[in-house]
Amino acid sequence: MSGMIKVLLAEDQAMVREALATLLGLEADIEVVAQVARGDEVLDAAREHGVDVALLDIEMPGATGIEAAARLHRELPDVKLVVLTTFGRPGYLRSAMESGADAFLVKDAPAAQLAEAVRKVLAGERVIDPTLAAAALAEGANPLTDREREILRAAADGSTNAELAAALHLSQGTVRNYLSTAIQKLAARNRTEAVRIAREKGWL
Repeated sequence: MSGMIKVLLAEDQAMVREALATLLGLEADIEVVAQVARGDEVLDAAREHGVDVALLDIEMPGATGIEAAARLHRELPDVKLVVLTTFGRPGYLRSAMESGADAFLVKDAPAAQLAEAVRKVLAGERVIDPTLAAAALAEGANPLTDREREILRAAADGSTNAELAAALHLSQGTVRNYLSTAIQKLAARNRTEAVRIAREKGWL
């Protein structure tokens, strides 16, 4: 490929972001042209700088890397998407692929592997961390519906059923039913355990 590969880096931890930018900048054919710390700034930055590849951390304020990937995939389909995660949660891999990601890697992968992934996705290949791929296959699909996930996420801060019902514009009985179903599906003892299990599997 002629010319530099223009990369956008989205990562909320400044130290990690700067380290990744420095390491990628050492590659002769890669240039980090934009850096953002929030998921909701990704699309504008990608548009403004005409990037070829976006590296997206999953855990970001404003929007997750997976939400940012879905938005980019919809609005700028030519931009290749590499999702990075600190947490090797199998559910994240499935969500990332569904949102249009071309690669899914753990953040502590060697810099050379990351640079190679950037080149590969630009050549039309998919790059997936093999350990995560195996775990995702073993784990199976997320059993929770969108509404169950929404209610579990909202319940994570310890809100009562009445508070959840008010916040989500549902009846208390409906909230209770959704929570009960989610708890059963996850084989949890209570909502707190259900939230923990769903988070660990990357299903929230």
